[in-house]
Amino acid sequence: MSAPGYPPPHQGPGSYSTAPYPVPHGGYGDPNHAPPPVGFHMGYNHQQPQPGQPVIPAISPAPAAVVPVGVPPGLEYLTQIDQILIHQKVELLEAFIGFETNNQYEIKNSLGQKIYKAKEKNDCCTRNCCGALRSFDMKIKDNTDREVIRFIRPYRCASCWFPCCLQELEVQAPPGTTIGYVSQDWHPCLPKFSIKGANKETVMKLEGPCFACNCCGDVNFKLTGKDGGKSIGRISKQWSGLIKEVFTDTDNFGIQFPMDLDVKMKAVLMGTCFLIDFMFFEKVGNTKQRNTVFS
Repeated sequence: MSAPGYPPPHQGPGSYSTAPYPVPHGGYGDPNHAPPPVGFHMGYNHQQPQPGQPVIPAISPAPAAVVPVGVPPGLEYLTQIDQILIHQKVELLEAFIGFETNNQYEIKNSLGQKIYKAKEKNDCCTRNCCGALRSFDMKIKDNTDREVIRFIRPYRCASCWFPCCLQELEVQAPPGTTIGYVSQDWHPCLPKFSIKGANKETVMKLEGPCFACNCCGDVNFKLTGKDGGKSIGRISKQWSGLIKEVFTDTDNFGIQFPMDLDVKMKAVLMGTCFLIDFMFFEKVGNTKQRNTVFS
């Protein structure tokens, strides 16, 4: 018996068998034939086939996956979307007794499919003593539990009268590699922010309303180019319903941006959304929720 894929003894060199693996009419392979060797390409032969014999082409290897240039690992999916939804998870301990816990979020696409999860890393004392102004490290992990982004916010006092107290957040992707910053711009009435690159060069601007309170409606922050002008996107604090808005600080956000925006800036916009949440919509215990740049 000849080995699978080789010409039988009665055929000359260079001959091909039209059926290297005989298959009977029942549809199952002949148990007398061994499986083909690993890596063996059927039809491969250095000699030319005889006239009239069929030519069986070699199997080509599968093409390698194309990885976008300059995209941090884990952020490849962001190149394909122009919208992100962020939902804060309800913490029962925080809802019932007012004890502040680490914030947790789910980050989804426009279809509601989870693409990332976020969790604040902080200690009990900082959360409950510093309130919404607290510093934090926030880890963003993908669905394989791999950390792909980290947001770092230093502690800053809140006062529109002192430019030295303006808020800032650093974005790293992967963790340890800075890709951008979010910086609050001084303004006596409006919440304004600069979206910056790794060298702190301004790439875009974000501006919110004078009174950031969503009373039965959404609060929109307009995204523009670095020189202002026409809107190219927005960050929206979405109305979550009366019960959630009154009794919890769980928030829902939507982020819209151009499809062709640099993926690193998309990650920075995610960080901007978290900074806005802490600045204007985070309520700790009986502390009054901040709605303007004055408080």
